[in-house]
Amino acid sequence: MAKSGPGLMVAPFGFVPDGSAYFLLSSLPFVQDARRIALLDWMRGQMHADGLNPRVTAWVTVTLRHAIYLPIKESCTMSEYPTISWNEAGENRSARWRSEAANAAPKKVLIADDRLAADAAFKLACEGTALLWRGDYQNARQLLQALARRIDRKSERQSERKIDPTQPKPVTIKPNITQTFHQHRQAQAQRARILGMLLLPLEPDYSIALRRAPDVRQACNEAYGASDGQPSVVSLREVLGLVGAHEWRKKGVPVAALGASIHPYYGVFSPVRGEYVDLVAQAPLPAAGLALAFDIGTGTGVLAALLAKRGVRRIIATDQNPRALSCAAENLQRLGLSAQVELSQTDMFPPGRAALVVCNPPWVPSKPGSAIEAAVYDPDSRMLRGFLNGLSAHLTPQGQGWLILSDLAEHLGLRSRADLQAMFANAGLVVIEKHDIKPRHHRASDTSDPLHAARVKEVTSLWRLKAASST
Repeated sequence: MAKSGPGLMVAPFGFVPDGSAYFLLSSLPFVQDARRIALLDWMRGQMHADGLNPRVTAWVTVTLRHAIYLPIKESCTMSEYPTISWNEAGENRSARWRSEAANAAPKKVLIADDRLAADAAFKLACEGTALLWRGDYQNARQLLQALARRIDRKSERQSERKIDPTQPKPVTIKPNITQTFHQHRQAQAQRARILGMLLLPLEPDYSIALRRAPDVRQACNEAYGASDGQPSVVSLREVLGLVGAHEWRKKGVPVAALGASIHPYYGVFSPVRGEYVDLVAQAPLPAAGLALAFDIGTGTGVLAALLAKRGVRRIIATDQNPRALSCAAENLQRLGLSAQVELSQTDMFPPGRAALVVCNPPWVPSKPGSAIEAAVYDPDSRMLRGFLNGLSAHLTPQGQGWLILSDLAEHLGLRSRADLQAMFANAGLVVIEKHDIKPRHHRASDTSDPLHAARVKEVTSLWRLKAASST
């Protein structure tokens, strides 16, 4: 009988001689690698809780169309969702654990309230002890800010080494930009881990039964879906993200090229970097491109909407994330463009060919740390390679593929221009023309950003490509 976990289904697949059972995992969507890794860790945790010590010997996954195979003990059982446990007033308690970043539930949890000093809370969080808050909600927010300040001060102290004036001056080797990037990502992950240790209880209806707590029920419903009637625990940091996303969804993000606003859902990349939208608005459409276009990885649906506004009569917009497709559907309905755009949940390309295929893949070849980061970080450029390698087979004769891509990875030393051009050649593609624009986001001018030296050089480009065989 199939068993369900967080965003997955588990069903027996086969057996091996040592008595282990292979289980087939599938998910709609099974989207980000960060999610896959977190779910694997979750499975190990569940099995450990059952007193098992399985050895994972195979893990194969490529895309939504592929499965993940894990050898696990036949007797292994899973709850329908991850749980978190703690002791309170001498009583062992547990609740559903929620984490949109797919973080594992903390193993050690203490009850905390307004009496806890920030220094003590920081020490506990750094040691991996989570704090389930029972005090005033606004005081919890202040404590979270205090923890953030202590992280920043600790980072500053580590960068300031004391120098003994009686000793020869040490030779300091400044890290290159690639090393700086990896150090920055590690610091971000550590910061998120520490700040994620301050937890809040959610009632079965998603309300927070703490003094001065806001009403977050609608924000939770938008992100988590209808409540299952069970109490749960979530990090305060995630709650603040839910509330912020709810406000963005309510008021929308103005998109000048559309003359309207796009309303992003939680976990769906917002079109705040408007320069890539401007590139699509200004690039010349191919002669036959007004009949049918594909928008690969549509997200909020902003590019599909723009193509419809430009006169493309039919667009098929794909995404493997149901939340993104729901977001795109709502935005297209708001804009009165639903009749022109067909939404399809698929890994990359829909069946058939089109005269115009547009894709704005993640532009940094690195591992995402959360679901939302998968719109920016793409391990080993997998989506980029998948788009390029499949493009020729989905273009009509004389059709064009539009690749919208930032060159930040080049300035970070993560992918060279020669690497990108080799991808074009290996996929049987040639460049018709390239259109460039400088980013307008605030980080491009933030000199305090550790990656400022790369960001200030960043250029976003629209590469107009065609199949080499069509020349």
